[in-house]
Formats: sequence, structure tokens, C-alpha cells
Amino acid sequence: MTRPLALLAMAATLILSGCSDGSPVPSSSPVSTPTATPSGTTASPSTPPALHPDGSAEDNLPVFAAVVAQVWAGERRASGSAYIDALGAAGFARADMEVTADESTVGNPAESIQFSVRWGKDRCLVGQVGPSTGDPVTAVLPQVDGGRCLIGRTVPVAP
Repeated sequence: MTRPLALLAMAATLILSGCSDGSPVPSSSPVSTPTATPSGTTASPSTPPALHPDGSAEDNLPVFAAVVAQVWAGERRASGSAYIDALGAAGFARADMEVTADESTVGNPAESIQFSVRWGKDRCLVGQVGPSTGDPVTAVLPQVDGGRCLIGRTVPVAP
């Protein structure tokens, strides 16, 4: 009796897996795709994303994600200050940044590090990296707790 049910379940799975509207599936990984430029031409995928100070948090997520990916690929990938420094060098305001500690309360390397940039009155660009995270994760999230981006204890970000 269980064998026919298993075959029926497998057949249903195969049939349903072919049913797709063709829409792309969202990914937490940055994707390099050509973008339209103001002149109407297509930019090369090798053109790095640029900061848009007057744009939305969503407009600036590509540059935030690119900076995070670049630091993650380097030797200082486990240092929260490396992400803060790189984001500052990319033009993000250090006064709007938060970062968690690189070490646990007992001195072990942190399983994950979170960092953020407050954007406008209600949005945050948030990143998370570390051994427990796998690939870097970046997202636009709402602000919490009176204009903060991260919940819990953070370390000071030097100006």
C-alpha cells in the first residue's frame, strides 16, 4: 500500500515542479547584471555599483552588498571594523553605522557579525557574515527601537 502512495507522491512532485510562471526566484546573493545608464546604453557587468546619496535604501543595496562581498573575500572577513571601514570608504556615513562585536563574551570568535547603515527616517541596510551564516547576507529592513538598526549590544563606531 505504501509503494503506490510513494509513486503517486513522486509523480505529483515531478508534475508540479514543471509548473512555473517563469518568474525569477529572489536570492540573498548579489547578482551582477547589466544596468541601464542615463544615456540609455547598457553598463558592463564589471561596472561597480555606485552610491546614490539621494536614493532609497533599496537603490543603495547593490553597492552595500558589493562592499560586503569584497570584504568577505579578503583576509579581514572576520573583523566588523573591516566592514565599517569599507562601507565608509564607499561613501556611507559612519555616524549612521552600527556593528556587533567580533568576539563572544568569553573571547571566542563570533559565530556571526552584523553591521548596518541607517538610511533615512525608517530604513536600514543590514549585513551579516560569519561561520554560522555561510555566504554574506544583506537586506533592507525597517528601523527598530527609536532609529536603531540592530537589536542587542553593539560596539562603538569611531568617526
